[in-house]
Amino acid sequence: MDPFRFCVALGPLAVYCLLLGGVHLTRRPLVVSGVRDTAALGVAAAGLVLVGPVEMLIPYASVAVFGASVWLFMLTLYALVVVLVVLMMRPRLVVYNITMEQLRPILAELVQQLDEEARWAGDGLFLPSLGVQLHLESFPALRNVSLVASGHKQNFLGWRRLEQALRTALAENETLAENPRVWKVGLTLLVAGFLISLVLLTRVASNPQAVAQSVLEMLHLEQ
Repeated sequence: MDPFRFCVALGPLAVYCLLLGGVHLTRRPLVVSGVRDTAALGVAAAGLVLVGPVEMLIPYASVAVFGASVWLFMLTLYALVVVLVVLMMRPRLVVYNITMEQLRPILAELVQQLDEEARWAGDGLFLPSLGVQLHLESFPALRNVSLVASGHKQNFLGWRRLEQALRTALAENETLAENPRVWKVGLTLLVAGFLISLVLLTRVASNPQAVAQSVLEMLHLEQ
């Protein structure tokens, strides 16, 4: 793969690893909506998609008409696909930098304040007053827990209220000192992002002429 395409493919992924590593090195959990989490993942994967299937599927007949502008159309198409995926997803909240064992008692206390009729069934939770039904999913490798909607009948205002209340409840909760393994996860992601960035910079610096030529070829600007 030429240097420019290599940078396009892995650049967003490197930034994603650096940001996610920074999140894990903070002292407090971070609550992110499913929309933002999926959108961030879509941006991280954008480079791999663009230099892979998207470039392969570009109709070259349109290149002769639109030139480099065809990439703007393909970027718009990719963005619309990501938006469609987000809109089709069930409501979800992701809590980074926390384990299931830490989140469960905090959430149990919180839901009693939000809805006195709240009921647990294993890892499932039903809040009838909020119109929210969910289950907990843990991802130990990245130390996060997801609150995922169960069923299609959900009250989005109830989910929004739950998100705000959970963010407030976790604002004063520090997990790093109690869980030194958070350092390991965060540093691993930071090192991965740094190494990818270093490789990209080395590839560009070693042959800038090849990068310039690759830009012209990818944007179909070569004469």
